[in-house]
Amino acid sequence: MFTGVNERMSSHPLSDTPVGQKVRLVAISGGKQLSRRLLALGLTVGSELEVLHHRGRGVVVAKQGNRVALGKGIAEKIHAVKLD
Repeated sequence: MFTGVNERMSSHPLSDTPVGQKVRLVAISGGKQLSRRLLALGLTVGSELEVLHHRGRGVVVAKQGNRVALGKGIAEKIHAVKLD
């Protein structure tokens, strides 16, 4: 679910986010199982993250000092907007 029209228009997959960029998650385009899995990792719509690096085809992000590695398939289903 997107949180607003402007965010929907400017969002991009987390997998396309450059290293060092800070983002806010605005949508998860997966089913309930993916949403539950991400919730268990502390990643929900509205979460603010920093992309630390791309590892292989996946991405490593940080949220409040915790690092989370996500595979490419999952990172493509998470939509985010840049934070200034």
